[in-house]
Amino acid sequence: MTESLTNVEKLEFKRITACDIRQLTPFFSLRPNKTCDSVFLDSFLWRDAYKVRFAVSEGRAVQWLMENEGKISSAMPLCRQEDLPYFFEQIVRYFNQELKRPLWIFLADQEAVEYLNLDPEQFEVKEMEDLKDYLYDGEAMRTLAGKKLHKKKNLVNAFMREYEGRYEYRKLCCSDRQDVWDFLSFWREQKGNEVEEAWELDYEVEGIHEILKNCSHLHVQMGGVYIDGKLQAFTAGSYNSREKMAVISIEKANPNVKGLYQFINQQFLIHEFSDAVLVNREDDVGIPGLRQAKLSYQPVGYARKYMVRQKNF
Repeated sequence: MTESLTNVEKLEFKRITACDIRQLTPFFSLRPNKTCDSVFLDSFLWRDAYKVRFAVSEGRAVQWLMENEGKISSAMPLCRQEDLPYFFEQIVRYFNQELKRPLWIFLADQEAVEYLNLDPEQFEVKEMEDLKDYLYDGEAMRTLAGKKLHKKKNLVNAFMREYEGRYEYRKLCCSDRQDVWDFLSFWREQKGNEVEEAWELDYEVEGIHEILKNCSHLHVQMGGVYIDGKLQAFTAGSYNSREKMAVISIEKANPNVKGLYQFINQQFLIHEFSDAVLVNREDDVGIPGLRQAKLSYQPVGYARKYMVRQKNF
């Protein structure tokens, strides 16, 4: 029987900060979730772009509020799977009673959607096909063994031959932030303004700056590739211990250096996530070139996401 909501405490939402990681991290592993939202880093990275706020409820769950273009949304509560119906009803009531609007969850993970099995008379549930995360076999990504990944291994070998004696992979830390900032300025200039997602790129760069300012607080792994002593590629990610999954949130490289993306992709996993069984490399946001690049690494599955909208309010 589902718990009663007769005595619900008032949810008090606050802006997410780096100092919240100690409090919030345990909640991320309470139930199955293979999306990139299953780790703290992703919420922190996009906190300004989507005005991310959270509230801890009854010491058992985390509720979320986001805002984009004036539209307020939420995410599935972080809680034990068996508590999901209770806290889902709580966020529904918050939207209805406090915000005076129907609940809208933009990206709900598949595991939560399937567990809740929502009444189609009350909720519209629609898969967001372009926003599914790509999942890969960790060992395959580290070794690039086999016929399917032969081209990737060739690109890595070609890079190593071309820049032999001139490149170095390094584990990065807070003290390397200036190198990363300088590289990001170059990378962003290469992208220009004539791209559909330009505003997101700017927010992403700002988010990376905040990560570097606060990396001593965050459970983040960072790596870079230097060529002739200058940083030419940068990547960052974190680990979902429940799913034994590395979540790669950031990967940037000089597009003019052939094989560099493939090289840092492999080396980062070898050095920082040697035990990861799965690798989540996030979504392709519907961009054909990005989709082709992600498919070329032979995903073993997807972390599907859904829009959940309350129909009657």
